[in-house]
Amino acid sequence: MEFKLHTTFDTLESYAPAWNSLVEMGMTNAPFLRYEYLSTWWSTRGGGEWQDGQLAVIMATENDQLLGIAPFFLTTNRDGQPALMLLGSIEISDYLDLIVRAEQYPAFLSALLDWIDKNYPSTWSLLDLYNLPDNSPSLSALKAESVKRGWTYAEEIYQPTPFIPLPGDFETYLSGIDKKQRHEIRRKMRRAEESGRGVRWYIVDDESKLDSEMDDFLSLMAHDSEKDAFLTTVMRSQMKASVHAAFRAGYLQLAFLEVDGEKACSYLNFDYDNKIWVYNSGLDRRFMDLSVGWVLLGYLLEWANQNKRAEFDFLRGDEDYKYKFGGQKRHVMRVKVTK
Repeated sequence: MEFKLHTTFDTLESYAPAWNSLVEMGMTNAPFLRYEYLSTWWSTRGGGEWQDGQLAVIMATENDQLLGIAPFFLTTNRDGQPALMLLGSIEISDYLDLIVRAEQYPAFLSALLDWIDKNYPSTWSLLDLYNLPDNSPSLSALKAESVKRGWTYAEEIYQPTPFIPLPGDFETYLSGIDKKQRHEIRRKMRRAEESGRGVRWYIVDDESKLDSEMDDFLSLMAHDSEKDAFLTTVMRSQMKASVHAAFRAGYLQLAFLEVDGEKACSYLNFDYDNKIWVYNSGLDRRFMDLSVGWVLLGYLLEWANQNKRAEFDFLRGDEDYKYKFGGQKRHVMRVKVTK
């Protein structure tokens, strides 16, 4: 197994197809690990989340075949320590991990840590890995490697990531959630449809309109004061670039609900790996009388069932509505490995 360190995305561009293929076959197949997402993330340092950092993508090959990717960057973490962190950390990428097939992971990880310890500059003192799925093989393997080397391993739950397994039929899905919530979803969807206010919803399918649609989406997000503060100029640029990249790669789902000819609510999702990943949302509170957030979410769940998606992933956050719609708990973790 041969390792090579990349410190710029210029040297990585030719690997993009092999990178994405390895993500799709890897132990954690998430849109946040794809080449187009992480290269966009790096160009803005996560929409301005990180001011300083050195790219440190470490690739493993064998017989000219790409076997594994450690998509790291070196920075000062939130605790003021020099750390190797996963590209995408922390705030806007919900699932992160090393990129490798599960069956090759133990050998890859052991060789990777040997290589880092011997070849990487001594300016790092730890691996600080956020947003690892709680079922990732990384957790047990990193712990075992740490014990073997006399390093310190620490693990904690970082955030919940509620999800809904989908049965492939909307009525079957509804029958599986709390009776009161089932009646509320049906009632609100029916009331919107019978309101006489021209309620309609659609998924954006024309990239030439994507910039203007994203402007409308960001305006809806900005109705929430916390989201408005989050939407700095560089973060807006980051989100638009990520959306275009996802559209071109074929997994963007940007949906709007209109009332009286005005955009009232929107969800920015990824339709990836036979799952819907709910990335962000926005709504205009002038239309709260029609419960537009619940109504559009109902339509999206109906669409996902009709189109045989296996899962509806709400990503990070413990908001109450996610559980009212039948969300089940799982988590992403933070792991610290100190030499």
